[in-house]
Amino acid sequence: MIKSMTAFSRVEKTEGDLTVNAEIRSYNSKYLDIMLRIPQAYLSLEEEIKGLVSEKAARGRVEIKLQIRDNSEESCAFEVNQPKALAYHTALVQLKEMFHINRDISLNMLAGVGGVIKPAETEKNMETCQPVIADCVTEAMDGLNAMREKEGDFIARDFTERLDFIEKSMEQIEKLSDGLLFHYQERLKERIAVLTRGIVETDPARIIQEAAFLADRSDISEEIVRAKSHILQFRSIMQSEACPGRKLNFLLQEFNREFNTMGSKTGNADVSHTIVSVKSEIEKIREQVQNVE
Repeated sequence: MIKSMTAFSRVEKTEGDLTVNAEIRSYNSKYLDIMLRIPQAYLSLEEEIKGLVSEKAARGRVEIKLQIRDNSEESCAFEVNQPKALAYHTALVQLKEMFHINRDISLNMLAGVGGVIKPAETEKNMETCQPVIADCVTEAMDGLNAMREKEGDFIARDFTERLDFIEKSMEQIEKLSDGLLFHYQERLKERIAVLTRGIVETDPARIIQEAAFLADRSDISEEIVRAKSHILQFRSIMQSEACPGRKLNFLLQEFNREFNTMGSKTGNADVSHTIVSVKSEIEKIREQVQNVE
């Protein structure tokens, strides 16, 4: 099955006082590369979350952003940084005495200083948080994969159309390549006639021998057979493999090699033009394959 590596998904789940928002984006990559952004208090769940992702994705760069809001009483508690508050109060008293100020030191003066009052550091109950976070990430990955599969269907249809074009082009190449011996015989006769201006009598047996040699050197039947085999393999891998991207990319290299060889061997201009068109289609497929998982 063809799946794209580019997709986006967003899921929010709330259970009790805990709200989890998971936002996942995926991009092209040769390997599976997971980047997770999660609040510091929940870092102990990092490896577990990455494990959930790796179960549902084989390739691609997967970026996960988790926002977690805990509205329980414990999470809303605050505490006073007593040493800092005492030091700041002492400094204010010194200023009063230095400048002979008679005003009282108000609570606002102390509470307004950053870090004097701060959220209490409470230990998170992971047994309660973990199932909600795991469910949210799993659902977001399911949504991501649904989008990847949908995009993959478009890519697969594009592959099929281009492979159909290549198959038809190969039929034309086979037809144009028939009768190479006669083609080279005529070419040799014409060239000899031009060079000798008809003065030298040609040896028909020698012309046939030379034409046979040229025809053998220009024979592309083996390359055509292998190219046809590659097309069958490509279609099979598209349908049967779970993550076919690497195999398809390798097969395209073999495809290109066969048509490069055909282009260098053939002496037929029409065949050369058809091969150029086929190589253009192969390049378009190659660009798309870079986005296949």
